[in-house]
Amino acid sequence: MSHAAWAVKHKPSSLDEVVGNKETIQKLIEWVKSWDAGLPKKRAVFLYGPTGIGKTIAVEALAQDFKMELVEKNASDYRTEEAINHFVRLASQFSSLLGGKRIVLLDELDGLTGTADKGGVKAITDVVKDARCPIVLIADSAYEPRFLNLRNYCLLLEFKKPAIGEVAKYLNGICEDEGVQADETALNFIAQRSEGDIRSAVNDLQAVAQGKKKLSYEDVSWLGYRDRQESIFNVLKMIIYAKTCLSAKKAVDMADVDIDMLFEWIYENTPDHLNDPYDLANGMDALSIADVYRARIRATQDWSFMRYVIDYMTAGVAMARCKSKTSGWIPFRFPGRIQMLSRSRFERATQLSIGKKVKRKCHISARRATREFLPYMRIIFKNNPEMAAGLVKWFDLDIDMITYLVGDEGKSEAITKLLT
Repeated sequence: MSHAAWAVKHKPSSLDEVVGNKETIQKLIEWVKSWDAGLPKKRAVFLYGPTGIGKTIAVEALAQDFKMELVEKNASDYRTEEAINHFVRLASQFSSLLGGKRIVLLDELDGLTGTADKGGVKAITDVVKDARCPIVLIADSAYEPRFLNLRNYCLLLEFKKPAIGEVAKYLNGICEDEGVQADETALNFIAQRSEGDIRSAVNDLQAVAQGKKKLSYEDVSWLGYRDRQESIFNVLKMIIYAKTCLSAKKAVDMADVDIDMLFEWIYENTPDHLNDPYDLANGMDALSIADVYRARIRATQDWSFMRYVIDYMTAGVAMARCKSKTSGWIPFRFPGRIQMLSRSRFERATQLSIGKKVKRKCHISARRATREFLPYMRIIFKNNPEMAAGLVKWFDLDIDMITYLVGDEGKSEAITKLLT
């Protein structure tokens, strides 16, 4: 158990142990108690606030304190009306097998706002209207446009980021349980850097304190803001040369590019930095599996596969590096596939623009103009500047079109001089 995640190992088991939001939690308690007097006006509570501040843990602790059966699911796993009715409606209508009280928790309601939502929000709204047991909905924001009608039937309770002092006090309790003597300045530093994300604060504490007897400010001063953005070169270095899976995966949060672009950067540079054939084979195998999951996401719009994409493209590549040796500084290269697509996209756009110019004068389709006229125009522009200048005037071509047709900036300047 010594290597278990501290965020799980030290998870609050009662509401008294939940960090911060005491007034909001008290309102949640009062709402649950109101069910003893009959069906309340609001049969669901909508908890909203930033990730990692204790919304889900508060509900789990509430169920513990009130000895209620907790039926907990991620709403993102039940996006369609049929799925909602199959699970949520049944759960909200019947008590537990032993006749006790039940509370239904639908977490990550934000997952219902994507393109895959086919009546899911409406189905939840209908379930909430006639629920026979308490329902708790959780999302980062309760004010998504699709939640407009749903909000009318819910008690809205906002969870806010806890104070730095509250987070530091909670971290100190964990240190005492783990036998770590921690400086107050070190814990305050971790609490401040987490920006209210308790889960992240505990993860950072474990990263710097596990295995130690004392924790000083010097031990934590290297930690950066969790949401900072690093240059893509630093992120690549953190991933490819990571010593642990966790550190490789954490680097994703620091990247200033999206996942697809980061994948291209890793794909382009892995062969240069995994110079052992065995390592390279394993690294590219991990990237191929990540690419399979990317394709599944595009085909199904099931974003739950994203965790596997990230795992294989980061930790998979990092752990493949076993025998590779570093021989001097190896620069990181911009993804060649992106460069090729960018050039191709610009070229096609320029061709189409010229085709439209020809279309207006010759009364043919732009596609036909691109296919049949452009090859001859390029020959003229490369070999006959005077005739090319005449075509520029007639078709009203701009400088980018001229440069594309002639393929040489020097010759394009010679043509434009003839126009003056």
